[in-house]
Amino acid sequence: MKKTLFLISVISIFCCKNKTTPTVDYSEENLDVTTSIYPENITKIFDAHGGLDVWNTMKLTEFTIERANGNEVTTTNIKNRKSLIEMPKHTLGFNGKDVWLQSKDSTAFKENPRFYYNLMFYFYAMPFVLADDGIIYKDTNPLVFEGKTYPGIKISYDAGVGESPDDEYVLYYDAETYKMVWLSYTVTYFSKEKSKTFKFIKYSNWETIDGLLLPETLTWYKYENNMPTVKASDLKFIDAKLSKEKPDSEIFEVPEGATLVE
Repeated sequence: MKKTLFLISVISIFCCKNKTTPTVDYSEENLDVTTSIYPENITKIFDAHGGLDVWNTMKLTEFTIERANGNEVTTTNIKNRKSLIEMPKHTLGFNGKDVWLQSKDSTAFKENPRFYYNLMFYFYAMPFVLADDGIIYKDTNPLVFEGKTYPGIKISYDAGVGESPDDEYVLYYDAETYKMVWLSYTVTYFSKEKSKTFKFIKYSNWETIDGLLLPETLTWYKYENNMPTVKASDLKFIDAKLSKEKPDSEIFEVPEGATLVE
């Protein structure tokens, strides 16, 4: 369930993680991964952000997004992706099986709940969510923006992985520091078909939390011909935290009065 945007053609060097099964059951608590199964460039990106080994010790993330109609607080179990989003007028959750929505008054929820329940977590947890099982990595042409060149890694998914396995991403990184700079992605959730239109987010403002470099601000860019053009909008994460303690699973369960989302 990932939002998306992209760019350019692919060169022939190709790496993917070898799996015994093509899909991931995120209801399982432990996703066991090691950096040895990743291409060298993506491993260096993980390392530049604090290391995949450190990320894998974390079990909970929480952050707040300031919205015009009030704060939005997202709590996610990193291991199984159960989530809870608390908003002034609604609460949205995923218990590992069902997506549910609880409305506090007659105000309509403007997003698609199944599309939205882990969307912001996915953007926030970059680049570490790109270590998930079922991912295929390919080197791709670099992004050249304002005179600087950013090498790219194209991310795609094995069939059956997640809500939108046809989504594609391109991570562009600083060639010297290996820090992530751009995310280009496509959105296929609504059309259920591969898209040729890539959107762009710039990751330029990072903060260190428990040894991990995570984004504080995301900047969406307008785009033409699958290239970023000018800044469109910012989104800021505040009060972000990580924990090695597993969250109480009860907070993700369907509360009385909530509606299951088909």
